[in-house]
Amino acid sequence: MGLTSNKVLWLAVLSAVLLFAGTVWLWPRLARRTWRAVGGRIGLLFATQLALFATAGLAANQAFGFYATWADLFGQEEGQGVVVDHTAAEAGGPLKVTAVRRVQLAGSARPAVGGQIQQVGIVGRTTHIATPAYVYLPPEYFQPRYRTRTFPAAVVLTGYPGTAAALVDKLHYPRTALQLAKNGRMQPMILVMLRPTVAPPRDTECVDIPGGPQTESFFARDLPEAVGAHYRVGRKPGSWGIIGDSTGGYCALKLAMHHPRAYAAGAGLSPYYKAPVDPTTGDLFHGDRHLKNRADLWWYLKHMPAPDTSLLVTSSRIGESNYKDTLKFIDRVKATGITRISSIILESGGHNFNTWRREIPATLQWISGRLSDR
Repeated sequence: MGLTSNKVLWLAVLSAVLLFAGTVWLWPRLARRTWRAVGGRIGLLFATQLALFATAGLAANQAFGFYATWADLFGQEEGQGVVVDHTAAEAGGPLKVTAVRRVQLAGSARPAVGGQIQQVGIVGRTTHIATPAYVYLPPEYFQPRYRTRTFPAAVVLTGYPGTAAALVDKLHYPRTALQLAKNGRMQPMILVMLRPTVAPPRDTECVDIPGGPQTESFFARDLPEAVGAHYRVGRKPGSWGIIGDSTGGYCALKLAMHHPRAYAAGAGLSPYYKAPVDPTTGDLFHGDRHLKNRADLWWYLKHMPAPDTSLLVTSSRIGESNYKDTLKFIDRVKATGITRISSIILESGGHNFNTWRREIPATLQWISGRLSDR
């Protein structure tokens, strides 16, 4: 049974209930002061608390999508990471569709009515980074009258560690985009959904690491190129945007600022503004001060030419630790006079899926209004 299986969660709940009942039932028999009785009490308490913690952890993982599999949880994930693939072209190109599914609550399984979600594998042509992703195609993509039309596209990134599936199943990006387009509140768009952790379990913070994964180059060049070679997406400046939450939010802002010709708009949901260096990231910069400075958005706004792009940031007055920094960032961007800045500030909301679900509809509308389909 998989880590995210409901059966595993209910088994943990049942174990916790039975162990609690067993502890209450057996406690009088273990009230003696013998070493066996003391050991029995310790064992029951330990097992009960372990079951309770396991239940809470599994429930939190179900809600927030931190880990997808047991191997992912224990850092033993296989089949993903940085791959040098010298035969990518012969193998069928930089993007392969591996599975197809319908959009949840679409009302129809027909792609021309309810759109479609394709699970894909992507290999960067220049960086050789390989990563899975989900691509949402709107209904119009399959309709005959739009067969020659190209569509704007938005890359959507998770936080760290995150799972790409959570963008579909927990944050509901495809079904939200489908409903907004049906209601005329946004244009039909292609969504490319993945996590920024392209070299798991390492958190690369979307940096081109010296001697390591060239993550920024993958997102700035290889990803749009691979998607553009397979789908009808706009290829001119102004056709692509990028959205992310938490770590993905930082990446989205940085990529839009560093590469405005690649991403005409970048939206950071609960972002931070400077790449951290901690045990999950390792040494990102290897003493390269310029690389370190470029990863600091505060430094970038002060010392580099203002990028011609549009940015959106979100926070909450109560519940988000980035609130003051976000207000400061808005002022810094406004002072450039060139880079455009918008915001969503909630009265309250934590750093979690529930908060981001409240921000996603307005974010999709915002980014749709800033992208063209040509």
